[in-house]
Amino acid sequence: MIRKAFLIQAKDGMAAEYERRHNPIWPELEEIYNRHGVHNFSIFLQKETGFLFGYLEVEDEAAYNRIGEYDICKEWWQHMTEVLVCEHASSTKGKEEMLREVFHLP
Repeated sequence: MIRKAFLIQAKDGMAAEYERRHNPIWPELEEIYNRHGVHNFSIFLQKETGFLFGYLEVEDEAAYNRIGEYDICKEWWQHMTEVLVCEHASSTKGKEEMLREVFHLP
């Protein structure tokens, strides 16, 4: 299993809306994640800063990377630009920083 982590940030005052949009996540998107071997996907909020830490496990990096090719995924990313900090006003996805694992205790 490959462990992945990322940081994104909710726009000021939008953390509650970000959480609302995930409860529940779109069923079509959940199905794609499941089909592409995504497990143990969690997102945690640091309330004071709006930073969101995401953690997930994937079976295969190539299969995981194909998720972004689906229209429903692109639609979700666009939907979330309303509540996430983005690189620029015309971004089609929130600004995401992938993190490098530096320690793991199995």
